[in-house]
Amino acid sequence: MLFDSHCHFTDPGFDGCRDQLAEEISAAGLRIVDIGTDLKTSQAAARAAEDFGFCFAAVGWHPSEVDRLTEELLAETLDLCKDPRVVAIGEIGLDYHWDDAPSRELQQHWFRRQLQEAALLGMPVCIHSRDADGDTLQILKEEVFQKRGSAAGRTRVLMHCFSGSAELARQYVKLGAKISIAGPVTYKNARRNVEVAEALDLKDLLIETDSPYLAPVPMRGKQNRPPYVRYVAEKIAEIKGITYEEVAAATFENACSFYGIDNGGQL
Repeated sequence: MLFDSHCHFTDPGFDGCRDQLAEEISAAGLRIVDIGTDLKTSQAAARAAEDFGFCFAAVGWHPSEVDRLTEELLAETLDLCKDPRVVAIGEIGLDYHWDDAPSRELQQHWFRRQLQEAALLGMPVCIHSRDADGDTLQILKEEVFQKRGSAAGRTRVLMHCFSGSAELARQYVKLGAKISIAGPVTYKNARRNVEVAEALDLKDLLIETDSPYLAPVPMRGKQNRPPYVRYVAEKIAEIKGITYEEVAAATFENACSFYGIDNGGQL
């Protein structure tokens, strides 16, 4: 079995083919976590988790969306965590890539608030970080890693679609985080991604598609789909000189452990 630890199953890109995709996911023996990026997508993810036995949900506000966020909307989003199939807060974090993104100050405020709420709820967090390595690490240190012994310090952290250096990945793992590797590890110019996969123990790795984005080789240029997570697993096996089955089994177990799901992929 494989576990796609981060995808967007309810993304509009799958409208019109979602039932077919669900059949493909079931046939492949996959488990997935459908990730929210605002209230609407979080609600959709929670509904999908209720409707499909292979699906779990994460709810939260992506940094590119927080210019619309209020305390009331955040409370409504986090109320979805009452559903036991909602297993994480995410994706949350910082994204400094786009010129028209919400201000850095606003992104940092809502990143901290969502980390604080995750601690109160006892929920793990899925972190998005793009062109913001320093600030992301600093905020996670202040809100999570330096608070060991408190509820905040017990928050489990997953660095989604990690694109940083092997050195940064080692630092995160030393602090207690897990690292998720996506399709770019299969690209010809993906030296940093390959170095991360080489550097980390298998026990610290999860795999994902981030579908419908970032399709791996040999599907690059096409719409990404959760079953394509097998290509990520195959590439990691190649990099580490181990079997595909070893990678599949370990990353499945790691995802279940991170999200608090039993090893059969059930709550």
